Amino acid sequence: MLSILIRNKNQKLIMRKTTQLVILIITLIASNTTTAQELNASIKDAASKEAIPYVSIVLSNKKGVITNGEGKFSLSTTNTTAIDSIFISCIGYETIAQPVTTFKDSIIYMQPKTIELNEVLVSNKNYTGEEIIDMVKDSLDKNYSKDLTKKKIFLRESNYQGLDKTNYTFMKSTIKELNKPFLDSVITALPKRDNSYSEVLCDIYGNYDKETLKIDPIKGCRLYDKNSELDITKLEEKFNEIIKKNVKPDSYFKIKSGLLGVKVDGALDNPNDVKKDSIALKKELEEKKKLEEARRASYATYKKTTIGNQFSNLFYMDDAKLNVITKSGRYNFTIKDYTYWGNIPVYILNFEPKRGADYEGTIYVNADDFAVIRIDYDNIKTLKSIKLFGISYQEHLSRGKMIFAKNENNTYDLQYLEREAGNKAGIRRPLKIIEKNKVVKGRNKQNELYVKLDMAITSVTKYEIVVFDAENISKSIYDNFKEDKVIKPEYLRKYDPEFWKGYNIIEPNQAIREFTAEE
Repeated sequence: MLSILIRNKNQKLIMRKTTQLVILIITLIASNTTTAQELNASIKDAASKEAIPYVSIVLSNKKGVITNGEGKFSLSTTNTTAIDSIFISCIGYETIAQPVTTFKDSIIYMQPKTIELNEVLVSNKNYTGEEIIDMVKDSLDKNYSKDLTKKKIFLRESNYQGLDKTNYTFMKSTIKELNKPFLDSVITALPKRDNSYSEVLCDIYGNYDKETLKIDPIKGCRLYDKNSELDITKLEEKFNEIIKKNVKPDSYFKIKSGLLGVKVDGALDNPNDVKKDSIALKKELEEKKKLEEARRASYATYKKTTIGNQFSNLFYMDDAKLNVITKSGRYNFTIKDYTYWGNIPVYILNFEPKRGADYEGTIYVNADDFAVIRIDYDNIKTLKSIKLFGISYQEHLSRGKMIFAKNENNTYDLQYLEREAGNKAGIRRPLKIIEKNKVVKGRNKQNELYVKLDMAITSVTKYEIVVFDAENISKSIYDNFKEDKVIKPEYLRKYDPEFWKGYNIIEPNQAIREFTAEE
């Protein structure tokens, strides 16, 4: 009996210890794998308490994001482990490195890094600004690879459009319907302000030559107000209706604006055949609808082209408009300061134009390998200006920045690109639309609309590209990848913070977060 009791107690003890061991193992596994979550925080200067934009936040697996212009970021930590760390770095600040699980604060403060001038100068000769740029140019092929890669990219395109002036002087109209109230209604229908946003997450195959790019779209959206779009179709239908009622057979139009005159023959082949015109108009509208559907179907191609155009303007590309490096002889360079990028000394150079160049800005150069790790630029004059017979066009805005990160191959990949491009267009001239007819007896001038126009519009487009990771691929992988360009962006009438949940993107700014289309 005693042996039986002892055996039972031993069995219970063994079971208890086995259970405890299983629980311990489960606990260790659970503690080493964090649940799917996101870190949402702002990065600020510990001294000034001001937000720090364009800070790099990277996990141990090299996946990461960059803060937006307001210093905000959101980072998915799905499938990270308790031993994984987050590395926060920015030029001029002490790098922060700590385990993922310890990040609890919504505000993270970075300490400015103390600069020891002698440390920079010990490892390098006391170069001039021009000599540093010469070293940069000599090191371009070594520092910036042209190998084929697969890059995960997020693109945000922000469009801002505003009618600055919509003035006109009504002079004369012999067509009753083409009167001042009708023209006023057309002006009223024009959206005075129109902001829209488009975002896409995709994989890009190729290098930075836009001709090599292939796109694998993942997800996309458009944020805009449909009510602010001018309904050209309705206006066209109204104009056609008015013309049909008032224009005689065999008429043609002469459009006069300023010094120029244009004759438009065959405006209506048979104005009396209303049914025929109605069928033709319906067919034309259907064709336009098909074209619009085709444009939407080619959304991925359009985004690939947009990304390729931004790549073409990287400072080291041969045909880049930002030619501060490729045509450095057109600029003056001065050493503004020294700083650090982690523990790497960095030259800070200012550049300004000479001999008619277009840009000024700041370049950050790694003092060890003479790679440009960041460049900020701004145009100092109008890039293009056309004025002819009362028509004006100006490219008045071109500014942005490029930030590069060193990869495992000791070359540099684009990490973040921001570019703003703006133009202004205007018309200030008289406009006459005259109906003439050679068949009608007497004066061949039948009807006339005469107005004086004074209108102007400003358009600005901002591009933001974040490259989350880039991995080298073989030529066979590149060749075998076939594009699937069919993606329909989801229309959002207001900002939805859940749309990109689980994906790493660059956080939207305040204007995007507050955007709501009118009912």
